[in-house]
Amino acid sequence: MDQKLDVAKYVQDLGIAARAAARELARADTAAKNRALEAMAAEIRKQAKAILAANAEDVRGAKKGRDAAFIDRLRLTPALVEQMAAGVEDVVALEDPVGKISERVRRPTGIEVARMRVPLGVVGIIYESRPNVTADAAALCIKSGNASILRGGSESLASNRAIAACVRAGLKKAGLPETAVQVVDTADRAAVGALVTLKEYVDIIVPRGGKDLIERLTRESKIPMIKHLDGVCHVYVDDSADADMAVKIADNAKTQRYGTCNTMETLLVAEGIAAKVLPRLGKIFAEKKVEMRADDAALKFLKGKKATEKDYYTEWLAPVVSIRVVKGLDEAIAHIAKYGSQHTDAIVAGDRARAERFLREVDSASVMWNASTRFADGYEYGLGAEIGISTDKLHARGPVGLEGLTTQKFVVLGHGEVRV
Repeated sequence: MDQKLDVAKYVQDLGIAARAAARELARADTAAKNRALEAMAAEIRKQAKAILAANAEDVRGAKKGRDAAFIDRLRLTPALVEQMAAGVEDVVALEDPVGKISERVRRPTGIEVARMRVPLGVVGIIYESRPNVTADAAALCIKSGNASILRGGSESLASNRAIAACVRAGLKKAGLPETAVQVVDTADRAAVGALVTLKEYVDIIVPRGGKDLIERLTRESKIPMIKHLDGVCHVYVDDSADADMAVKIADNAKTQRYGTCNTMETLLVAEGIAAKVLPRLGKIFAEKKVEMRADDAALKFLKGKKATEKDYYTEWLAPVVSIRVVKGLDEAIAHIAKYGSQHTDAIVAGDRARAERFLREVDSASVMWNASTRFADGYEYGLGAEIGISTDKLHARGPVGLEGLTTQKFVVLGHGEVRV
């Protein structure tokens, strides 16, 4: 794209086109939306070589100054392209929330009051290096009846263009407006700033990326966002817990995957059970080369570094875990309230009353009893694909699937009633 591009005007034009497309998509029936998704999946498979060639171009351009983890997130393989197509087909199988009527109540006046699910309108999605998000986000927005403007990372621009061409082909085949999904076709960072202030045309912003990106958008956006900033997730092992279960859950929550937002970052253990679980967990973590940063009470049972105050605030996204011994449930809840990020927290306990207190009082988007924090995921919750995870309290909270991309309006069904 021309480097002399007027970015503000370009993004505004995207918004105008998206608003018009949103009206058409909102009235599309489920069959039409599914046809678009099926055609999109078929086109991704058909264009697999072109997508991989574009991705190879991106990877070559990104290697300078980028670490291996970044390149791994950016790189596509034939298996990942197939997974992308299959993911779009998975959305076809999901129930369409648009138009669903609930809470229908007949009032004494004779009118019936109900709520109907409707699309949000235009969704702006800003993400970093993973090009598969282009297909995932497009599919979810199409099925939920929302037009979308997708701004991927500049390092994945060629990949996103290739995938976007498949999306447009699917929409065209189904007779839906191709502008229902638009990819910002410039690497200029000013496009992000323009998009998050386009409140006349964009209804919601969904940031998917690292803390720096989300902090920037939180400062600059004039549009409501569905977001989470950190995933400082806790597992608290109560002294009523089964020790074997506690070890299994804490191990899985930390080591099943290190770089995800629902990975346990801090382990809290009641002093009454510390001697039973910490030596075992210390051995497991040491064998898996997980660095342990613990308080003095925990260091009596395992080998690690002395934890600092900052450690308990840290989302490691790495083989590092913070550990603290607490007196019991009250101290665990207080610790989570101070250091947590309201993402996902779990208790391992045999005492039902304590577990129910934890579920009620811990103010997080997902709170678990006797389960790994790694289950905080749209697929695991039965939502199908997810657009992201929200720690906000308004509109959507926790994993955000199709229903989270809709809102409700009141509808009134009358029979000629008038108010007196």
